[in-house]
Amino acid sequence: MQTFHHPERSCVACRAKRDKSELLRVVRSPQGAVSLDLSGRAPGRGAYVCQSAACLESALTTKKLARALRVDLNDETGADLCLAFAECEGVETCGRN
Repeated sequence: MQTFHHPERSCVACRAKRDKSELLRVVRSPQGAVSLDLSGRAPGRGAYVCQSAACLESALTTKKLARALRVDLNDETGADLCLAFAECEGVETCGRN
């Protein structure tokens, strides 16, 4: 019986290792726009965050997400990410909206 490989990624906030499918990807596009990548295949530099508002808030306030994406994140971009996370099914709401 063949075993399948499940790619693992680490959350930038809490550093927990999980299957790629259990984390949400935030991507900085080649044009510099930061957005949530639900497909996991968008071009650009990506970082992974757990599906919890606490991890997203921690990643934004400690600037870990900005460092991983190599971009300066302003409050407006952080609020947009929180709204996008809140719209995802099964994700708690973030305190920035």
